[in-house]
Amino acid sequence: MKKIALTFLMAIVAMAGANAQILKKLQKGAEGLIGGGDLSTAEIGQGLKDALNKGVEKGVDELSATDGYFKHAVYKILLPEEAQSVVSKLKNVPGFANLEADLIEKMNRGAENAAKEAGPIFANAITSMTIADAMDILMGADNSATVYLRKTTFDQLYGKFNPVIVKALDEIGANDLWRNASNAYNKIPFVTKVNNDLDDHVTTKALDGMFGKVQEKEKDIRRNPAARTSELLKKVFSKQDSNRK
Repeated sequence: MKKIALTFLMAIVAMAGANAQILKKLQKGAEGLIGGGDLSTAEIGQGLKDALNKGVEKGVDELSATDGYFKHAVYKILLPEEAQSVVSKLKNVPGFANLEADLIEKMNRGAENAAKEAGPIFANAITSMTIADAMDILMGADNSATVYLRKTTFDQLYGKFNPVIVKALDEIGANDLWRNASNAYNKIPFVTKVNNDLDDHVTTKALDGMFGKVQEKEKDIRRNPAARTSELLKKVFSKQDSNRK
């Protein structure tokens, strides 16, 4: 009930800019709902944005580094399911003995290269976040910010990632390798034809990994006080902590 009332009030606050007196009263009431007026709604919004920026920056840096995807225990990009049939049938064909290992490394290198494009898009989404959004996220689940970012950035990120991945896969030979392999496979009598396009698979998996990494960072800041590296972050997330008790 407290969260619903708070979100409702903050939505009104966001729309009340034309009347400064009403805005002031509503802000004061919203601050009271979260446990005192020692921290303004503007500070809460800025604190959450700072936390998200830090988490996103770390996540992007880690995944865009060499081996960020390729040697990650969780986010390493593997071949699509349909590729297993191709690999199995072609492993004894000259030129395709190392097909699976070669493709996996090349796909992950493409994703690492594309990950560099994510930072500015995340930053713009965070900057555009309203106070009402920030308050709802602060008092929400451990992945509320990640869910918000996925909803507001996925299409744009896909549009940025995909051409970079296409280019990267072309430059390192992954697309040619897969096309040659899938075309050779598709010539085998009676097999079910497979798609020779790797781009969508790698792009989608790369974005899944990116949002997964952001969610890790969000959860750390929410659950681990030591990850709150500024006084503002400590103050803001103490509101979340007290709300959960």
